[in-house]
Amino acid sequence: MNRFIDINCDMGESYGAYTLGCDSDLMPLITSANIACGFHAGDPVVMYNTVQLAKKCNVAIGAHPGFPDLNGFGRRNMNLSYTEIFSSVLYQIGALTACCNAAGVKLNHVKPHGALYNMAAKDIKIASAIADAIKVVDNSLVFVGQANSAMITAAANCKLQYANEVFADRAYNADSSLVSRTLSGAVIHDTDIIASRIINLATTGKIRTIDGSEISLIQSTDLQTAALSVCVHGDNPDALPALIALRKALAKNAIGVRGISSSTTAR
Repeated sequence: MNRFIDINCDMGESYGAYTLGCDSDLMPLITSANIACGFHAGDPVVMYNTVQLAKKCNVAIGAHPGFPDLNGFGRRNMNLSYTEIFSSVLYQIGALTACCNAAGVKLNHVKPHGALYNMAAKDIKIASAIADAIKVVDNSLVFVGQANSAMITAAANCKLQYANEVFADRAYNADSSLVSRTLSGAVIHDTDIIASRIINLATTGKIRTIDGSEISLIQSTDLQTAALSVCVHGDNPDALPALIALRKALAKNAIGVRGISSSTTAR
C-alpha cells in the first residue's frame, strides 16, 4: 500500500440523559475521533468516557469545538467577535486536554464543528481565531479543516500542521462548499455511493458534486503530503454501514488507513 487516508468521525455528542450516535460501534472502524467539548454537545462524563474508548481502540483523539448552542446542536450561525471565538475554542480545547491528560493520552488534533466550521471555511478572520487558539495551546496540534477553505489558509499562515478534510456523506457544490442541510440531497445515505466517491477521491483527488460535475479537492497526487482526512458523521443513522462499506472498498483498492499526525500532515 502506497496510499493512505484518515477516517474521522464526530464523537461524544451525547450529554446528560440524551444519547446520540453509536460511538462504541463506530470507534473500531475509524482512525481519528473528534470529541465534542460541551458547547454544542457532550458533557464532562461523556468527554472522559469517549477519550477512554478512543484510547482502547488506538484512535487519534481530537477536540471538536463548536458554538455555545446545545439547543441548535451548534448548527446555527452566531455573530461572535474574534476574541469570543478565540476564547471559546481555547476553553474547549483545554477541557478535552484535561480529559486526555487524565487518561494518559495526548490530544492530537482540532476540528471545528457545525456552523463554526462552515463559517470558518469562508471567513479568514474566524478561521484565524481558531488557528490562533490552537497554536497558543499547542503548536504541534493538527488543524483539521475543509479542503480548499480559509481554514487551510489560516493554518498555513500560523505555520500549524493541517489536514485537508473531505466529507464522505455530504454533497458538494461546484465551488467546493457543502450543500446546505436544508436542501434535499445534502446528506448521502447510499453506502455504495459513499464508498465509491471516496475511492475516486483517494485515487484522483476529485469528487462528484450535486450537479453531476467533478471538482478537484486534493491538489497533490501524493496523499501522504495532501494529508487527506475523510469524515463520516456519527449522527448519520447510516454511519455504521457506511463505514463498513468504506473500509471494504479501501481494502479492495489497496488503500490503507492511519490516523492524522505530525508525520502525515502538511505545514
